[in-house]
Formats: sequence, C-alpha cells, structure tokens
Amino acid sequence: MQAKFISALLSKQLAARFAAFLLIAIAFSVYPSSAAELAILRNGFTIRHERRQVIGPTTRLFLGADSSSFMDVPTAEITGYEKDLSLPTTVIPEAPPSAGPIAAPSVSLKLPVKVPPTPLSEVVNSASATYHLDPDLVNSVIHAESGFNAHAVSPKGARGLMQLMPQTAGNLGVSDAFDPLDNVTGGTRYLRELLERYNFDLVKALAAYNAGPQRVQQYKGVPPFRETRAYVARIVHEYNTKKIAQEKEEKRKAAANFSAEKKAPARKPLAKVHMIQPRTAAIAPSPEPISR
Repeated sequence: MQAKFISALLSKQLAARFAAFLLIAIAFSVYPSSAAELAILRNGFTIRHERRQVIGPTTRLFLGADSSSFMDVPTAEITGYEKDLSLPTTVIPEAPPSAGPIAAPSVSLKLPVKVPPTPLSEVVNSASATYHLDPDLVNSVIHAESGFNAHAVSPKGARGLMQLMPQTAGNLGVSDAFDPLDNVTGGTRYLRELLERYNFDLVKALAAYNAGPQRVQQYKGVPPFRETRAYVARIVHEYNTKKIAQEKEEKRKAAANFSAEKKAPARKPLAKVHMIQPRTAAIAPSPEPISR
C-alpha cells in the first residue's frame, strides 16, 4: 500500500514538472525571435532598428514596429548592417507557493508594456526651445558625440546621446543618461551654460564641452589636442553647412514665388468714372445806381 502511494506521488510530481516545462516551451515558441538589425556606424557605435529607408543622402532607421519613432542618420556614416541576435525579453513571474507537494505550479506569462518613445526630433526641439538654442546645433553635437546612439558609452565613461560624464550628469540633474529625453535636456542645458560662460563664443564652448572648461582656461582657448580640434571643426562645418543649405532653399522659394507673381496675368484697371460737375448759373452784375 505504501509503495503504491509513493509511486502515485512521484507520478504526480513528474507530471507537474512536465507541465511547467511545457508552458515555458510554449512561451518561447509563441513570441518569435526579433528580426531587428544593427546599423554599424563609422565611430564604432551601433543603432538597433526594425527596418530602414534611404531618403536621399540620409538613411531613416525605424526604432519600433510603427513609423512614429525613427532616427535620421547620414548614409555615409553607416558602414554596414548585421542581424540583432539578442533574444526578446519575456517576464515569467514565480508561481505562488502551492498548498501541497503534488500541486502543479501555475505559470503566467506577461510581456512588458512597451511605451512608444518620443521621436528624437521632438526631444531636441523641446530642449532647444527651453534653453533658446538652435535645434540644428544640438543635432550636430549629438551627431559628433554619439552618432545618435542613445546607449553609447565612451572609453572614458561618457554616456548617452550627448555623452555626459556621470559627475556632469549628476550636476545637471540627469537621473538616467541613457534616456534620450533626460540626456538631451541635460546636455542642451550644459551647452547653453558654456555658451554664456564664453560670451557665446561657439568655438570655445564646443572645446569646453569636449575637453572640459579647465582645459580651455589653461590654454586660453581651444586646447592643442587633435581630438578636440577635429571635434570643434566637424560640428562648426556641419552646422554652417545646414545654415547655408537653408538659406539657399529660402532664396529659391522666394525666387519661385516672385516668378509666379510676375507671370500672373495683370488685372485690367477699372473704368474711369467721369464725374459730371453741376453747372453753376452766372450771376449778372448789379446795375449801376441811377443818379437822381
């Protein structure tokens, strides 16, 4: 009798373990592996994306399944692509303690709620408006710092889109340097502070952003570091190129509007209305008084 009870108990325990294993296997089969790719940039960083679209000299990387979240990167900065072999995250909470040793554990599967990220263009525009900077300048700094990779980490420990060092991020109130909104807001604020410190001398402000204000003070200008000089020159060149292109586009549109107005048929003038002046009767002079 005791042997039969032990045999039944072991059979139920094996069945419970098999059921739990079966549920976990189903979970991995239901949620397929990600088909995302990694865009490899010249600076060594990578950007994970679901799909891409080439628009002229720019490649648009879509970060999610929909088209609301994307990042525009110059095609020349991308050296290649490769499959993202990382597995999707599946959250399997532990089963509550069972009443008896033979009860099968209940396994519930839950996927994390994915909140669509704010497009980077909106983040940059918002931070630029807050600190009164040109969004094109902020985008040029992000391009030079991280290549638009929100998870970039430099060999010295700088993090995120605008490559904030942990101490600088703490001073700026940035709690998560890998969060695009938090990072760009803090980095834009820091850039504004440097511009005010150097009387809006963009070259000195960019040199201080890269090498530190103490180096700019030490050398009374841009430090003689090849990396810093190349960094400043790259951002200034890219920013000026954008401004020149915008000016040319504005002039082209103005010329097109002027040409369209010139070719438009002239309106006929309204017919002149001749006003008829009422004639006034001539008043005869009074006769000379007759002398008596």
